[in-house]
Order: sequence, then structure tokens, then C-alpha cells
Amino acid sequence: MISKTTSQILKIHPKDNIVVALCDLNKGLTIQIDDSKFQLVSNVASKHKFSIDNLNIGDSVFMFGVVVGKAIREIQKGESITTFNIFHKTASYEIPKLKKQIKWEAPNSSDLLNRTFLGYHRDNGTVGTENNWIVIPLVFCQNRNVEILKKTMLDKFGYEKSPTDTYYLDELILKYNSGASENELLEVDLIKSSNKNKNKPLFSNVDGIYFLTHDGGCGGATSDSVTLCNLLAGYINNPNIAGATVLSLGCQHAQIKLLNQALKRIAPNSKKPVYFLEQQQSTSEPEFLADAIKKTFTGLIKANKVSRAPAPLSKLTLGLECGGSDGFSGISANPTLGYVSDVIVGLGGSAILSEFPELNGVEQELINRCVDIDKAEKFAKIMEAYNTKATALGAGFSANPSPGNIKDGLITDAIKSAGASKKGGTSPVVDVLDYTEQLIKPGLNLLCTPGNDVESTTGLAGSGANLILFTTGLGTPTGNPAVPVIKVSTNTKLYNKMNDIIDFNTGSIIEGVDTIEDCGKALLEYIIKVASGSIQPHARRLDQNDFIPWKRGLSL
Repeated sequence: MISKTTSQILKIHPKDNIVVALCDLNKGLTIQIDDSKFQLVSNVASKHKFSIDNLNIGDSVFMFGVVVGKAIREIQKGESITTFNIFHKTASYEIPKLKKQIKWEAPNSSDLLNRTFLGYHRDNGTVGTENNWIVIPLVFCQNRNVEILKKTMLDKFGYEKSPTDTYYLDELILKYNSGASENELLEVDLIKSSNKNKNKPLFSNVDGIYFLTHDGGCGGATSDSVTLCNLLAGYINNPNIAGATVLSLGCQHAQIKLLNQALKRIAPNSKKPVYFLEQQQSTSEPEFLADAIKKTFTGLIKANKVSRAPAPLSKLTLGLECGGSDGFSGISANPTLGYVSDVIVGLGGSAILSEFPELNGVEQELINRCVDIDKAEKFAKIMEAYNTKATALGAGFSANPSPGNIKDGLITDAIKSAGASKKGGTSPVVDVLDYTEQLIKPGLNLLCTPGNDVESTTGLAGSGANLILFTTGLGTPTGNPAVPVIKVSTNTKLYNKMNDIIDFNTGSIIEGVDTIEDCGKALLEYIIKVASGSIQPHARRLDQNDFIPWKRGLSL
């Protein structure tokens, strides 16, 4: 809810006692808001906030209509909000004894009822936005073998990415050998257009072959190896995956048996080809890798038999993610994702809201939106256990904002969370998933992941997202091997500066040119094109395939 906006400032909710600066504001500027007129007593940088009341020590600070901090010293009306005058604080929450029926009205999307995307239909009724093969190690001891397979197969099968720019070092070396000065070396232009011809993929219906590596599977806690197997099973089960080649050493904690058990539990009737190879049962490493290549090749032949066909938008499962957030995230890009989420859910599709440390402070709102008491209790239990463990290790949820977040206006975790939660729109919460649990109910699902960008996107793909929407205010190059990732900027300045890695801009909302609905509708059109394979988001073009399993220790 926005109660007051001008070209310079934005009051988001009537209860708020701090206001967002939409541009740099100078000390002495006269501010007129609601029935109050006053002057700024300090400079306020764009994306940051200032108080519209005189606050005493201990007073609660409100933004988005919720408590986001407390004053740790007296704050004057018109004073900038900083880490020196407020600290993280959230309101308490409770589980209702009786659950009222949730009344929710989806955005009007009658024009989308008959819209389709071209996807890959799976035997279990899900639809992939891509048709990928994955090669995965059960233990870090197999990372080298995975890299060898990658170097061997990608180019020959036509899946090696051709970079748009190549760095040519010959001139740099030549100048060094000729005695050039340091300044002369720094002036050498290394970036030149690449004329490398890309081979045509051998299998026209296979979008990519992706090679995952990680540092887990043995050593550490056995529970982490079990969680890893559950995660990998989720990747194999993801609708974007046609099949998998799994490399095992043999003696590690993450046994083939554990992965098989996880697969049978979540996909008992799966017909996807999955090949398991164990190096300690092989006569030699060359024979082991040769066998992996041949089995992968036969699997690709099977995968190639599936082609894109029309599917309703209800078959989309959107992963909702943010990273490198700024003070505009909660008022432009994140609400745009919320609109898109509501539209897809209204059409019968699904969305997954992750990053539990960034839901701290909005628990009551999400509890109230849970469709039953059991879901609300599960959400509260996971949140409490997570924060308790993180606090015991020296960093509770209050430690979540990064230096970049704080510099760009997200002073407390509660401010960050109040904006981050907007990615989930307004629809009812139909299910709450712990890490690696699979999405089984259409609608909005909450998924426990850390706020760490890559660990969270890794978890979203592992729980069933077939497309990930990723908002950023500072810029980040993150991608995923199983699922295309669409980057959405919060401000036009960032989009113009980093449009080689960012796909869509919502900065026009801040500028007053477009509404959230305008941007949401435009983003939906882009999503349909990506889901149909007619557009590649930058993360795919740049081969950004980050994969970091979450070890259930300290990670925010």
C-alpha cells in the first residue's frame, strides 16, 4: 500500500514513520508529507530513509507497515536513518488457534487464460522450460573427472558456449617483452570481438549438458551427505532435466544407495534415464570415463526424442529470488515479481518464495496467509530453529544485511525482509517446504533456504522451480545449471551499467513512468519467451551455472 508519493520521496504505508528518498536530498530541503511540513536536518542519499517523526530511544521504527527497527538514540524529524541511530527489531508473532478462510482475489488475467509456452512435457505431468542433461558427482573426489568429461564432450557435441568477448593477451605479452612501462601495459585493449564459430548442437532437442561440482559428499556431518543426496534427487526430478550421469568414488558417505532411495521417494515412477558409475569398481580411470561418455551419449539420444510442445502457463513454477539488494528492491523489482507470482498462481501455476532469513519481521503476515494451522506452525518452527542455531553460532538474522545492502539503504534485516517478502505477492501460502522438499501443491510455497544467493537458487531448482526470477539492485552474475535465471534490476542506472548481465528493468517504477502492473505484464511476456526457448537470458548466454549445496550450519 502506498499512501503518499512524490517525485522525490515515497511513504509506503500509513503506519510508517520513515520515508524513502527516491533521489539525493539535501539538508534544509522542505518536506511536505501528510499534514506535516518540515525541513531535512541532514543530507539523505537516494534509496535511504529519513524520519518523519521525532523518535526517542527505544521507539519502534515502521516501514511497509511493520516494525523494522528501534531507535538507539534520539532521532529528529527529517534526520537520515543510519546504523548509528537504529538497530534491528521485529514484532512478535503468534499462531492463531483457529484458521479463518482466506479470501484472495487474483489479478485479472483473463487475457492469459489461453496463452501457452513451448515446453518439454514429462511423464509425471510436469513441463520443463528446458531439456537438459546433467553430470553430477556424489563426492568432491569426482570433481576432476567431471571437469574432464566437460572438456571432452561440450565442444564435440556442440554445447561449448562461444563468448561474446575474448581476452587477447598476445599484445600485452609483446609489450612486456619490449620493455613497456606499467602505464603502457594498463592501456592495452584486451577485449576484442570473438570470431569463433559455434558448432551446431548434435542433439537439436537437448538445450544443454551441465556439469555440476561441489565440495561435499564425504567428511563433515553425515547429515550433510544425506541432504546432498536429497538435493541431487531433486535436480534429477526437476522438469527441466531429461536425465543424469552420476559419478561415485565408492567409499564416500553420499552413497549411490542414498541417492536411489531419495529418487524413489520423490519420483517412484520416474522413467528418466539415470546412469550410476563407481570408480572403485572400474579397471582404470580412462575406462571409467569412457564408460561415462558412452552412457551419457546414449542418454542424450533418448533425451533428444522429446520436443517442445504447447503448455498452459499453469505449468510454470517460478522461483523467486533476490541478491545484491538495494533500497529500491522492495518498491520496484520485488513487487513486480509479486504481481507476476499472483498472476501465475491465479492461473493455477506455482511460485516458490525462498530465503528465510529475509522473511524475518513479516512472519505474522505469512502465518496469516497460510491455508491451515499445520503450515503456519511448520513455518514458525523452521524460522525459530534457524534463527536459534544461527544465533548460537554468533550471527542471528540481525546480521543478514551485507555491507552493500547497508550502503544502499537496507539498514536492518527487518527493512530488507519487509521488501524481500514482496516477491511473494499476496496469494495464500499453500505449503511450507524445508530445504530439498519437493513442490507438490500448486500455488505459493515457502522454501527454507539461506539468503546466500547461490545456495538459495540451488535450493529453488532442487525443489522444482522450472524458471527463476532474480531481482538485484547492485548487480550479480549468478545463474543455475538446471534452470534459466532471469535478472531483474530495481533501478535504471544499474540496468544501463550492467545490461550485459541483467535482462529486465523495473527502474521506470521509481521514475514514475510505469506502474508495478505495467512492469509485471511486460515481465510476463519476457518469461513466456524464455520458457519457450525463443530468448536466452544473459545467465545462460554467459554460461553462469553456479551450484552450491547448503550445509545446514551457519549461512545467512
